[in-house]
Parts: sequence; structure tokens; C-alpha cells
Amino acid sequence: MKRLCLVSVSDKTGVVPLVQELKALGFEVLSTGGTAALLRSSGLEVTDIASWTGSPEILGGRVKTLHPKVFAGILANLEDPKHREELAHIGAEPIELVVVNLYPFQQVASNPAATPHEVIENIDIGGPSLLRAAAKNHARVTVVVDPQDYGLVLSHLKSNGGVPLSLRRTLALKAFRHTASYDAFIAGELPRFLDMPAPKLPAALAPWLSAEEEPLRYGENPHQWAVFARPRQATGFAGFRQLQGKELSYNNLMDADGAWSAVWDLPGAGVVIVKHANPCGAAVGENPEEAYRLAFSCDPVSAFGGVIAFSSPVDGPAAQAVAEQFAEVVLAPEFTPEALAVFAKKKNLRVLQTPRPTGGFPRLRVVDGGLLVQQADEGFPESFRVVTRRLPSEQEQEALDLAWRMVKHVASNAIVVANHRQTLGIGGGQPSRVDACRIAVSRAQAFGHALAGAVAASDAFFPFPDGVRVLAEAGITCIAQPGGSIRDDEVVQVADELGVSMVFTGRRHFRH
Repeated sequence: MKRLCLVSVSDKTGVVPLVQELKALGFEVLSTGGTAALLRSSGLEVTDIASWTGSPEILGGRVKTLHPKVFAGILANLEDPKHREELAHIGAEPIELVVVNLYPFQQVASNPAATPHEVIENIDIGGPSLLRAAAKNHARVTVVVDPQDYGLVLSHLKSNGGVPLSLRRTLALKAFRHTASYDAFIAGELPRFLDMPAPKLPAALAPWLSAEEEPLRYGENPHQWAVFARPRQATGFAGFRQLQGKELSYNNLMDADGAWSAVWDLPGAGVVIVKHANPCGAAVGENPEEAYRLAFSCDPVSAFGGVIAFSSPVDGPAAQAVAEQFAEVVLAPEFTPEALAVFAKKKNLRVLQTPRPTGGFPRLRVVDGGLLVQQADEGFPESFRVVTRRLPSEQEQEALDLAWRMVKHVASNAIVVANHRQTLGIGGGQPSRVDACRIAVSRAQAFGHALAGAVAASDAFFPFPDGVRVLAEAGITCIAQPGGSIRDDEVVQVADELGVSMVFTGRRHFRH
């Protein structure tokens, strides 16, 4: 029986060598449009789908492969005599291999200059239909949507004469995930080209529907399963490369992501240490070692077993400082050979070389029976407005900038006490804001930090002046908060009475 392969690709990476190998294996190749032209220009003989079906491409290429002979050739069950009889009746032949990828809708839609016409013309119709048909009939047909799978498929065809069922199943599921992601991008992006409100959920889900899953040992606890899903060409934190250390856990990844986001929010090159989803120290410094030691000194007890993120390359002295304590994970954009030599002596330490955050991804959270989707809390567009008689000094303003940038990364209710170089005390995750103030102060005092002249940031408004009193009594002289309470006037009055400078940012940073 003649071996038929259908090849119609938008991404033409590797398609010429693929077809060369298929021809050598005895396949007759059916193709369309630009793919057929490329293959012929490379000296390869292919059969146009239009000549094979006897129906020309119509509607400017909108209808090419949507033909009963094509889909019967893909979907036929050759073990069913009636299917064979019907194939023969329409003059169709079974297609063994379908190599298809889709019009670049996402790339076109992301172009600011794209027109509605261009976007609509890049909605693939025949391609997803071919993929779904081939994936449905994976018992007989091999479907290939990813050029990176060409080599694997060819190796089986060469060594075994065919593709094993296990691989056909894997490729079929990959094709279904690919079309699901493709359709989700269309559902999320097309409305804005039609002057319609864009639904949030499809766009939020689309990037992850075709992501590759990496099984983790377990989730937050040993009785919970977990996977880490990331695109093959991952960006931001997910694009990290693990240089050494034990397998990453769910909690490692959560804390590493939190630390990586936080360290790039610092006002300068620095370090953030995270433990159980909360920063326990953050600092900027003249060099990475200094920044690390300042961050660690904020709360050296909580920093034990923490995740440490550097926003500058880690050198030998910084690595040696980290090696003096027990840490779970270290992240940085780069590590010098001297740093890696130090870390190599701690074989369990996970060392991640990590690209800068990309951001922009909506945040997803499951509730019982539903899903919450929200915009990520990124950037600092707020401007400080002084609301007290006393103005912050220049050094207090620098300290407020650091404290305010860190408080958004602490679980609410959150208070961060800091100077212009480091956090001094962090109180977070409290139902009561005044208790968060007490904790921030007590943690700073427990480790000998001088609070006279320090500043504080509150992630949300003070509902009562009691928190301001706690902070002022400890020596804090300047406070940043969003404002917005019905008691703002009373809170500001108490700050004035205590000689504390206060600024309103106009932007809340709750984190739950």
C-alpha cells in the first residue's frame, strides 16, 4: 500500500530535511501552498492537495484541505471493511502521517500595527481540523505539530518502519493541547479587534494550555501531587537553568518566584531572602556580599533555610557569605566561576541562573467551584504626597522607597520597617494592622536594630491611629501608607502630634 504523508506548515523550521527523509523512506507527500512551493524549490517532488482531491483551492486559499478525501484518508479505520469500501468509493487513500502547524495568530495579534483583517485571516481553520482528525485517529495515524518532534518520529520510522502506539498517543495529546491553546488565544485576543470587551479568562489560560508539565515530588505537603508547567521557550523566572542541587520542590518554586519578583522591585542592586512565601530580609548594597549580609541581618533566624535572590551577579565573596548559613535556593542572573566553586561544596544547595522577570501574566487562583483571575500587581506608578506638617528628609525618602517596594511582597496585613539600605523588621499575615506593627517592631528589636530615625510602610491604610503610636514609640519617624480610611484625618493628626512625617501613596498593595 502507498504510504501517504500530508505536510502543511506555517513554521517551516526543519520541514525540508524532514520531507527529504520521508521521501527516502518511500512516502508520497501531499502538500499545500507555501509549503509545497518551498519543498519544490528545494528539489523535492510533492503532490498538491488540490490535484489529489480534484478540487482547487478556493476563496483565496481559505479552503484548501477541507475535503472529504483528505479527512476520510485521515479518519478511516482500516480494520473496518465498510470504511475501506467507502474510501475506495470516493477514490481516497489512507494517510499515515500528518505534519501540520498553524497560522501565527498570536504573533500577528500581538503586533500593535495589526489590523482586524490581518488578524482574522490568521485564524487557521483547516490546520486545527487536520490536527484534531489525526489526533482522534491516533490508533493508526501519527500527528506532528511541533518541529522539535521531527527527529524522534523519523528515528522510529527508520528503525522500526513505523511510529509506536505509545508515541502516537503522546503526539495526539500534544496536538489537542496545542489546538486548545490556539483557540484560547483567539478567544482572548480577537474581541479587541472587533471593538468588543475582551474576556479575561481565555487570555489568562492560553499560555499554559500547551505548556510542558514537569512532575514534582509533591505539592505543598507530601500527600499532594504537583507539576510545574512552563513553555519550552520559558521567559522570566520560569526560564531559570538549575546549575546544581537537589530537585526543586513546589515550595522551593513558590518562594523562589516570590524572591525573584521582590528583588527586582528593590530601588537598586540587592538581595531578598524569602521564607514560607514572605520576605524576611531585603537590602541594597555596594556589592552583592554587602547586600546579602545586610538582608540576612534583618532576621537571621527566619532566614535559616530560606530562598535567596540576588539581582546582580554572585561573586566569590557573596557565595562565601551565603555558604556560612543553610539555604535552600540561590537565584541570580549570573554566577562567577569562583561562586560556583564555593557552592559546589554544598551539593544539595539549588543554584538557579535566572532571566529577569517578564511580568504581565494575569494571576489565577482556584476557589471552591470557581476560578479567580486578576491583573498582576506590578510596577510603582504611585507618587508620594506628604500629608503631615513635617516633611520627610532625603534619607527618609530613600528609606520609604525601599520599605514601600518591599511591603507589597509581604502577606497582608503588612508592615515593613526599614532604613535607606535594608529592612529592619517585617510584620505580615496579621488580621490586625496594629499587631503587624508590633511584630515588625519586636522583630527589629530582637536582632538589635536601632529604630530611631527608621521608617515604616503599611500595605493598606491605618483604620485607627494605634498602629502609628506603636511605630512612633519605637522610634520610627516617617510612615508611608495608601490613605483612604474614614479616619485619615485622625491618623494624620496623631502623626503630627508625635512629630512623625507621613505620606499617602494612593495605591494599596494587599497580598493574600
